[in-house]
Parts: sequence; C-alpha cells; structure tokens
Amino acid sequence: MMLSAALGVIDGSDAASRHEELMAACAVGPVSMAVAEIFAAAARPGMLSLAGGNPDLSFLPMPELGRSVDVIVANGGQQALQYGAGQGTEELRTQICELMALEGITDGSPGNVAVTIGSQSALDTVTKVLCNPGDTILTDEATYMGALGTFAGYQADVQAVRSDDDGLVPDELDRSIASLQAAGKRIKFLYIIPNFNNPTGITLAAGRRSKVVEICRESNIVVVEDNPYGLLRFGGDLLPALRAGYPDDVIYLGSFSKIFAPGLRIGWALLPPHLVQKFLILGGSSTLCPPALSQMLVTAYLRDHDWRGHLAGAICAYRERRDAMLTALAAHMPPGVTWTRPEGGFFMWLTLPPSVDTQALVYKAFESDVSFFPGAVFLPAPGQSNQLRLAFSALPASMIVEGVQRLSQVVSVALSDQGIQ
Repeated sequence: MMLSAALGVIDGSDAASRHEELMAACAVGPVSMAVAEIFAAAARPGMLSLAGGNPDLSFLPMPELGRSVDVIVANGGQQALQYGAGQGTEELRTQICELMALEGITDGSPGNVAVTIGSQSALDTVTKVLCNPGDTILTDEATYMGALGTFAGYQADVQAVRSDDDGLVPDELDRSIASLQAAGKRIKFLYIIPNFNNPTGITLAAGRRSKVVEICRESNIVVVEDNPYGLLRFGGDLLPALRAGYPDDVIYLGSFSKIFAPGLRIGWALLPPHLVQKFLILGGSSTLCPPALSQMLVTAYLRDHDWRGHLAGAICAYRERRDAMLTALAAHMPPGVTWTRPEGGFFMWLTLPPSVDTQALVYKAFESDVSFFPGAVFLPAPGQSNQLRLAFSALPASMIVEGVQRLSQVVSVALSDQGIQ
C-alpha cells in the first residue's frame, strides 16, 4: 500500500473528523505525501535513487571514530550522556569559528555561535524569532523544500525572486522589494543558499554577493545565509560567505551533515550579537539543548582526525559522480531537456519542455526503478513544474549512469506521448 492510500484510511477515521476543528491553521488542508513516497520508493530493492542528497560516509574512518566514542563515554560519560548547555560546548563553538574562517568569516566569536540540532532547527528558530503570520520571506525561484516547510509552519508569505545561471539577480531583488513594500508587505528576511543551491546546484556569483546584502540592508531586511555545501567545491577557491563582510545584517547557518555525518544532527547559527539571547531562548523552548555526545564526537573528529583529508576524498568522488551524470545526460536525454552544471555540492536541476509536469513522471519513474524529486516541491508558489532535481552524491558513477539511462527512457516516452520529438 502506498503511503497516500494509508493516509486516506487515517483521514477517514472518526477521530480525524473530530480533531479537524482543533487543527492549527498551518495544518488545515490536504497533506502532501509526495516526498515521503519518494523516500519510501528509494528503499525498494533494485531502485536507483537519484532523489535524496545523502553524503557518502564511506570516506569516514569508522573504526577510529568508534574508538573516539569509546574514549568519550569512558572518560567523559557523565557529560556526554547528560543535558548540556543550550548554546553548545565552548570547544565546539570555537572550532566552528575556525571552520567558518575558511570561507572568509574571520570575525566570528564563539559567544555569537549557537550549536543547533542540524541547521534545520536553526532555520526554524530564526523564523520563529523574526516572523509573525503573514510576514514575507524572500527566496530564490527554487529553494530547499525543508525551508519551505518551515516557513509554511509559521504561516509566512514566501515570495520568490528571479534567478539565473549566476544565482539571485540583484536588480530583480531590488524590484521585488519595492513592489512588495508598495503593496504593504512586511519583508523580514531573504533566505538564500549561495553555494550550490539546493535544488538547482547554482552558485551566487562573486560579483553579486555584496550587492544582494546591500540591497537588503538598505531596506532593513535580514539575510539568512544557509551554507551546508560551501566546503564541497570541486575546483578553484572558495567564495567568501555573504556573512564575511556583514556581521550585523547576515545570519549564517552551517551544518556538519554534509561534511561529516548527518546522523549526529549538529548544525549552528552565527548570529549578530543583539539576536543571540532571543535565539537561545526561543530555540531552547523546542529543543532544550543540542546533544552533548554528538557535539563531543564532532569536536574529536575535528581535533584528532584528518577531517580535511577525508573530506578531500569525498569531494573527489562527488566530482567524479557529477561528471558521470553530466556525461550520461548529454548522451541519453532527448532534445529539449537542459540542466545546470554545478561547481560543487550534491544536486543538478533539469528543465523539460513547458508542457511536461514532472510530478506526473514520478510514478512512471518508479515503474522503471529510478527516483527523483519533482520541481514543484522546491517552488514557493504551488503549481505545476516542468523541472526536477537529481542528486549525484550517494551513488557510484556506474549506477548514476544506469539511473540516468532509465530516467531518460521515461522522459523520452513522456515527450513522445505529447508529440514532442
């Protein structure tokens, strides 16, 4: 039974009917199960998943990390297994500042860092701190679906700003702000993933970065910079973070999920000093404190292990997989399909002819044992999308090629059925 069918049984129960009047406004209406169904299908035997952006953990030194856990629990178990400080350990916050310095943030202070349960909880807290229902949040044309879920939970009005192959277009940002403010909208922040955007893989061009922040600053709009992929560049120098030159106007979110291990659920926020206490109080009301054992293991990894070497090995593999996907797309996708060429990260964004609804292709792809995410789940405005996201991080190159071949056949049939050759 598909998850949507199971949900239908639950929704028809007597309790569901009685509880409907108790629901918060953000919970009223149909619940989309598309994402859950895609993840469930990805676990099927024989399925090649180009959907989930999972890091490859095979580059981690698992036996050594196991010994680190043993040492942490044996020597510091009373701390590791106990409640901890709401802001996180000072040692890890200091290490985070050293990590951010690699991307140009040289003035980060441990006192302005809050360790969080993944960067997802950091984004949730930022939204809680800044937004009332109906307030406006600006985003790229396509953005992280987890962020959109968070914004919906706080009943924010999400407005997309046009982007191109160099990321968010500053002139379009300026025009959007002016138009929305003229319409009486109260814009609280711009949410942006500047490096290897999820889902498009696009990077905000170096020449646009300060312009974007300056435009927001002039209108008293906070910039929320979500940067889980910044260190995963496949070549060339790292681009400076937006936060690097704007300590008071940019909230920076980081994560160890992509560069170490997502199961530890450790992220962070670097905050302007005047927002730290509000963030800790409102964040602590839902999470209390970040997990101490996870923090101590991250600290041990950064301190005692060759994390740069392990990350370099993973980056080499991700680059090879990206190249394999690009080659396979060029060889097998029918005319009329285009795609982005990411310089790092995990994702690629495909655009099909306008008449194609990629949501309708999801189940056709399941029948061919390949999965992807349709573009609609990444768009702030509901509706049909002719785009889709592919992830190249989790599968070896040979399986990526096979997955693209399977998907290409599905797309070719869909185009043929519409008379598109």
